Amino acid sequence: MRVFVPCDSAAISVGADEVADAIAQLDPSIEIIRNGSRGALWLETLVEVDTPTGRIAYGPVNPENVQSLFDADFLNGGSHPLFLGKTHEIEWLASQDRVTFARVGIVDPLSLDDYRAHGGLIGLRKAIKLSSDALINEVTESGLRGRGGAGFPAGIKWRTVAQSYGSQKYICCNADEGDSGTFADRMLIEGDPFTLIEGMTIAGIAVGATQGIVYLRSEYPYAIATLQKAIDIARQSDWLGSRVLGTTNSFDISIRVGAGSYVCGEETAMLESIEGKRGVVRAKPPLPAVEGLFGQPTVINNVLTLSTVPMILAEGAATYKARGVGRSLGTQVFQLAGNIARGGIVEKAFGITLNELVNTYGGGTLSGRPLRAIQIGGPLGAYFSTAHMDTSMDYESLIAAGGMLGHGGVVLFDESVDLAIQAKFAMEFCAIESCGKCTPCRIGSTRGAETIDLIIQGVRVDENKKLLLDLCEVMTDGSLCAMGGLTPLPVKSAMLNFPSDFNGVRR
Repeated sequence: MRVFVPCDSAAISVGADEVADAIAQLDPSIEIIRNGSRGALWLETLVEVDTPTGRIAYGPVNPENVQSLFDADFLNGGSHPLFLGKTHEIEWLASQDRVTFARVGIVDPLSLDDYRAHGGLIGLRKAIKLSSDALINEVTESGLRGRGGAGFPAGIKWRTVAQSYGSQKYICCNADEGDSGTFADRMLIEGDPFTLIEGMTIAGIAVGATQGIVYLRSEYPYAIATLQKAIDIARQSDWLGSRVLGTTNSFDISIRVGAGSYVCGEETAMLESIEGKRGVVRAKPPLPAVEGLFGQPTVINNVLTLSTVPMILAEGAATYKARGVGRSLGTQVFQLAGNIARGGIVEKAFGITLNELVNTYGGGTLSGRPLRAIQIGGPLGAYFSTAHMDTSMDYESLIAAGGMLGHGGVVLFDESVDLAIQAKFAMEFCAIESCGKCTPCRIGSTRGAETIDLIIQGVRVDENKKLLLDLCEVMTDGSLCAMGGLTPLPVKSAMLNFPSDFNGVRR
């Protein structure tokens, strides 16, 4: 008898470990598998039982519910107030199009046999048989773009590295997931780490890199431990090392742990940190693809970007690019958070509307009060009003609407939110997290927070609003990186979409 209890950090935070212990104490003969979270975070802890007809789900389960589950014969799918039916038939999950997250919540994260049984390593085995050009062409043809926020075509970046000379090339995975309302990188690493390892290995073979580095934030101790165990298992299984799967290809991966700096999510500041220096943004050019880590050609991709590559190779570029709209091809892993009834992971093809994400999947606000604002793209993303609910969730549509997709975070606020205060927070956040290298970001953010504070207090409101917009223009045009360059986006969008919050009269 097999019972699945998530080992994901979010599930652990609401008692998953205690639930697993309680089940083991009542019946030690049960095989408890600590899978990743399915991403329906409002149902955690989600307990699943393996039955002849499929996995049956119960949730949200807390330790006090375990005895009653046994009393209801849950091991045989018995009826219980927490009974959810067959997991794969839960509408919230069944209606998604999971590609990057296809195995998350289904497999044992540290079982290589389980990984292979669910399609793992098919992409890598195909990649090994292709030339560098053919492999990069497949990734380029798929339309895969960087999921870290910039949306730059992955294949073009890979080709630049492949064509650049270097005595040692690197694959750097940026897992410094610092945006508020984002957690997909962590969930994938904790729930299906072999997918990331496979994607990085494919990238290494494609561009001629033999070293891979995952820059993983220190705030993710479970992800760090899980990924290191997975790397060790892959190495022991001759997947990583001097002869990848018995071929002449060489590739290995190590982890570098960040120290909590938000700006180290910017690719060049991340490189500085990996090299043991202070995390300060580099001027470009040269681009990291030409002179990156230790001055060598370097591929830098986000966790979700690299973890999507195995499926593209396994099923073909055409299958992946058949999803999406316009130039936004494939799927996006959206992360629903904030004041939301059903927060979690929703993977759908680009083109889903904001309304469907927020209301159909998210269920509206948790407080039950009317929705007022949605921030998309992290702390430097734009604030949208409910007038934007028909906006298509793809790169180009969001830019046209005055925002950006970023890492796919969607954070909800009800009618109680004050957007002037949120705008001030954006400037304060930038002031705290700025690396300090350029003046517009270092000084502009501080002056911006002070100016918004004056507006909130009703001091020379019109004059200070004009001053604030001028300052935003300077920060956008003059900042060295996106830290200072994008900070004006939440400020200006809040002023545009919620002008009544900037009249000096508090709501």
